[in-house]
Amino acid sequence: MKNKSILILFTVLFLCACGRRTGTGKDVQGDTLQLKYAEHLTIIRHQGFTEVLLADPWNTGKTLHKYLLVPSESELPRQLPQGSVIRTPIRKAVIATSVHCGLVASMGCQKAIAGVCDQQYIHLPWVQEGCKNGTVIDCGSGLAPSVEKIIDVNADALFLSPFQNSGGYGPVVELGVPIVETADYMETSALGRAEWMKFYGMLFGVEEKADSIFQEVESDYLSLKEKAATASRQKPRQSIVMDKQTGSVWYVPGGKSTIGKMITDAQADYAWSADDHSGSLALPFESVLEKAGNASFWFFRYNAPQPVTYASLLSEHHGYDHFDAFRNKKAYGCNTATSTFYEDTPFHPNLLLRDFVTVLYPELSLGEPRYFIHLQQ
Repeated sequence: MKNKSILILFTVLFLCACGRRTGTGKDVQGDTLQLKYAEHLTIIRHQGFTEVLLADPWNTGKTLHKYLLVPSESELPRQLPQGSVIRTPIRKAVIATSVHCGLVASMGCQKAIAGVCDQQYIHLPWVQEGCKNGTVIDCGSGLAPSVEKIIDVNADALFLSPFQNSGGYGPVVELGVPIVETADYMETSALGRAEWMKFYGMLFGVEEKADSIFQEVESDYLSLKEKAATASRQKPRQSIVMDKQTGSVWYVPGGKSTIGKMITDAQADYAWSADDHSGSLALPFESVLEKAGNASFWFFRYNAPQPVTYASLLSEHHGYDHFDAFRNKKAYGCNTATSTFYEDTPFHPNLLLRDFVTVLYPELSLGEPRYFIHLQQ
């Protein structure tokens, strides 16, 4: 069996080396697709292929990756710029995150997911069932995917998340399978990240479907933002504090993060709104209490087999009862072990904004929150 796997590996490497093409390096003129919100994505249409540029979010002015999307039924154009060629639509993909599994499924392409990484963190029943019956292959860790499993899948593309100073993707690079770097999480606005679904829709041959979904997301998001703005003029300004202490630190969303900006879009005050970080801030408990102890509402995420209560929160940290939102029973928890928060909200930020607006402005009669549930005694 071991010798067979080695033979397969060498065969795949040989075929990839013979069939892989990265273009001539010549610049080709095309029409740039106008994107409204995405800052790290550029899409240029050419005759016979589409060029996609991912800006390096950690090095201003540099390119993280260039892709050349060529329809499978077409011959490769003679004049291709330098870049990674991806034949579309992708029929077999290995995806390393639950976020992108959820997006692909929402576009109606879940059958194209032939493999996943970090299966235990993907709370999608059809993925878990697929891994059990063998229709979806567990390819190991997203940080170090199994080369042999990816060979078994015969994937058209690998969807992996890039990280600053990560050192690359290891041995899977040598397979020659195109790696789609899912850098959408580095966008600085919720709609900016969601707009990346246009790129992913092109990859799976459902561009019109992706465009339609994005238009719905955008319309609903902007409508909720306007409703919140109108409602906020009729009552005193309210405020939000996010998440809770983990270990010795409390991670709060930075002021330029998508959640930080979303709180502003919900017309609520946020203690770190002036902060310039697009990620999270690691703070001591005392700093959060000092700056946001008087917040009107407390929203936090957790992963547990049982719902959190006010009593269980106090057993975690006795200082929580110093927060106004705790004392006033205005705490809302999202159990990521039983909800699809991480699978849904990155590309459907309107759903998360709706939760914020629903709680902040019950007079709008938007129904019950979808993810953040009001804590019981």
